[in-house]
Amino acid sequence: MSAVADIIDTPEFDMPAPIIFTDSAAAKVADLVAEEGNPDLKLRVFVQGGGCSGFQYGFTFDEIVNDDDTEMHKNGVTLLIDAMSLQYLTGAKIDYKEDLQGSQFVIQNPNATTTCGCGSSFST
Repeated sequence: MSAVADIIDTPEFDMPAPIIFTDSAAAKVADLVAEEGNPDLKLRVFVQGGGCSGFQYGFTFDEIVNDDDTEMHKNGVTLLIDAMSLQYLTGAKIDYKEDLQGSQFVIQNPNATTTCGCGSSFST
């Protein structure tokens, strides 16, 4: 093994997850999948052009895993992110919040230089 491989294999060099998928988000996804009665459903998070700041986040359920998808598994649910969206979401935190303003999935994205008041639109 090379010296670089030795360093990478040490616990001190653990790479952070490209995306943080919180327990509360995973729990909500599990609830929604159970309500639909289809255990094959996975939460797909994506970025598309539009919104008031240039890009917007989207959430949908999908049964199909595409070749370019990144999969994250947590607490029995699967999160899917396509390759194009992953470049905008690396380092982001996907959470589920319930407060006086309602309940929703929330993305905290360190790559977003500006965000809109709606919380679903951003620019880089």
